[in-house]
Amino acid sequence: MKLVGSRTSPYVRKVRVMLAERGIPFEFIEESAWNADTTVPRYNPLNKVPALVLDDGTPIYDSGVITEYVDAISGGSFMPREPVARAKARTFEALGDGIADAGITCFLERKREAARQDPAWIRRQLDKVDAGIAALSRALGDRAFLGGSEPNVGDIACACALFWAEFRMPEIGWRDSHPELKRWAERMESRASFAATRPG
Repeated sequence: MKLVGSRTSPYVRKVRVMLAERGIPFEFIEESAWNADTTVPRYNPLNKVPALVLDDGTPIYDSGVITEYVDAISGGSFMPREPVARAKARTFEALGDGIADAGITCFLERKREAARQDPAWIRRQLDKVDAGIAALSRALGDRAFLGGSEPNVGDIACACALFWAEFRMPEIGWRDSHPELKRWAERMESRASFAATRPG
């Protein structure tokens, strides 16, 4: 198997963490969709990462599809089998991806020339990030993980999103404003899968 993507992408990191947690070997093809000579469209016509290339050459994308596939082939438990619990885990995965979506949109807008930036658009994206972080904090409460005593795919997605925000937009300062998320994040960071996939 080959994984195509950037080391700094929170979506790629989510898949890398899942593969590490399940002990699945893969070849990592580091590639940015933003380079003029990018090869990403060979694997995903939408020119987005990650893409997972199976041993027979079949590519699958996006990150949510890949995490479901990885969990299924490894007999894992990051996606609960019981329908309601599974829906909740996938909803938290969507929350993490949504925080990342809004954060990246804001990050890219800020990279435009100052005169072309839209402050209202930036504020709208930051409001989404803040709302997502607040929702995550409420959902976590005093539990160790979103799924209870063990992390699930929602924990992985949300952690990757928040760690990306911390890396690219440190002014958000979510650890200071949400101490329960700080404790949860430290538990996630202590896992070998997260230590091995730090960006930068």
